[in-house]
Amino acid sequence: MIIKNGSVYQEDKTFVKKDLYIENGFIVESAGQITDHSEIDASDLLVLPGLIDIHSHGAVGHDFSDGNPEGLEKILAYEYANGITSYCPTSMTIHREELEHLFERMGNFQEGRGMAHVAGINMEGPFLDASKKGAHRQECIMAPDVDFFRKCNQACGNRICLVTLAPDVEGAMEFVRELHNEVSISLGHTGADYDTAKAALKAGANHVTHLFNAMLPLGHRAPGLIGAAAEEENCMAELICDGIHVHESMVRAAFKLFPGRIVLISDSMRAAGMEDGTYDLGGQQVTVNGKLATLSDGTIAGSATNLYDCMRTAVSFGIPVEEAIAAATINPARSIGIYDRVGSLSPGKRADVILADRNLKLVKVI
Repeated sequence: MIIKNGSVYQEDKTFVKKDLYIENGFIVESAGQITDHSEIDASDLLVLPGLIDIHSHGAVGHDFSDGNPEGLEKILAYEYANGITSYCPTSMTIHREELEHLFERMGNFQEGRGMAHVAGINMEGPFLDASKKGAHRQECIMAPDVDFFRKCNQACGNRICLVTLAPDVEGAMEFVRELHNEVSISLGHTGADYDTAKAALKAGANHVTHLFNAMLPLGHRAPGLIGAAAEEENCMAELICDGIHVHESMVRAAFKLFPGRIVLISDSMRAAGMEDGTYDLGGQQVTVNGKLATLSDGTIAGSATNLYDCMRTAVSFGIPVEEAIAAATINPARSIGIYDRVGSLSPGKRADVILADRNLKLVKVI
């Protein structure tokens, strides 16, 4: 297959007018390496890598924590239709027996055609700080447990690629030291101060769960996790850019604080792609009105949007289009160690390609 005359997004975050060649589902260097010479005319279109959402709980009425393979298939089909070609289904804080069962059921899951590829599993709970639990269930929060994590990971065929940890709870530092070479450890849902967060990052944590949300604010005398993470050049930071979770001024500030290290996420729940109404999230009732999803006490509970719309929102907030695209492709791929396979349109990588017009309106998913 040849995608002709498009403006192809490059690893250096520039656009080059050229043809893109695909053979047997992979990008190749030249026309001489392809047997299928069918063409797609991409004149006046942007040719982008498929987006990668590493933090999303669900969509179209389904949630990963339901433990329902058919529901996950519908989520993945929705994501694919919206330009997200790689996806990390994300667990909520539920009872430990339910978590084990969830990972067991999903360990052998294989997506079909027309679905986003499951790049790994994101284990957001249950090792959280109850004071910053957000929409997670307090009665299901537990202390960091290396053996329990490994049991869950083994149950799903070692597919957990990211786990959230509150570094200020007992046992957190031991967890980081023991597991940082086995999984990316993301700091979040925490009241940790600067020193505690810094210690966890030095011990091997390398990620921040939804920057600004469910953590102490950035203060001039108490910089907290945000200040500590900004100083660590290997630390990536998730950002929910739905126009609800983070003010547009702070979105712009985040891209300056974490140059080249922002990972746009949706943090979507089952209401994404659905009408306004009442939905369930990890066993709690959530009311959705437009893009706003809240618990009964007013706590924001995940988003009701998708990553493609988050990327477009970032651009509308003044983030350069090249940086917004990187934050939804290159950066998430690097953050969970899959950049050798996806995240850019380089020869040898999987041909996850999307076409968009100059206003970033999605035209086609390949």
